[in-house]
Amino acid sequence: MAHVAKFYGKFLLSLANKEINLNTDTFKVMLCSSLYVPDQDAHQYKSSVTNEISGTGYTAGGQTVSPLTITYNAATNQLVIDCPDAQWASASFTARVAVLYDATPASDSTRPLIGYILFDSDIPVTSSTFTVQWDSTGVATLTAA
Repeated sequence: MAHVAKFYGKFLLSLANKEINLNTDTFKVMLCSSLYVPDQDAHQYKSSVTNEISGTGYTAGGQTVSPLTITYNAATNQLVIDCPDAQWASASFTARVAVLYDATPASDSTRPLIGYILFDSDIPVTSSTFTVQWDSTGVATLTAA
């Protein structure tokens, strides 16, 4: 079974409401335990995310993955969103969910969520590097129909 990556449904709402600037904002990936259950339809801001992990090599709030790159492929009618991989060196912790969010607003209650990866199972790491590696085609694509 493959890891499941999805947009939060309200990501597009936050984008339409100009709460997110994909070109200039700072974005982060935070890690959560299996106790966090993403709600794709209801969760819109970082304040909805619970059970962030803690451990050696991990800083609360997660790892910065800015800048995002946004490209448009006219041949496929796709907007491609991509960003650098997130890495935690010399890490010791266990994670189940990776959450991508806009870290620019000052408050967790106004920091829009973008998407998440639900790993197949808990992923432990002990004194090693933990990497959230995005697909080679990008973090996500939006297709104009």
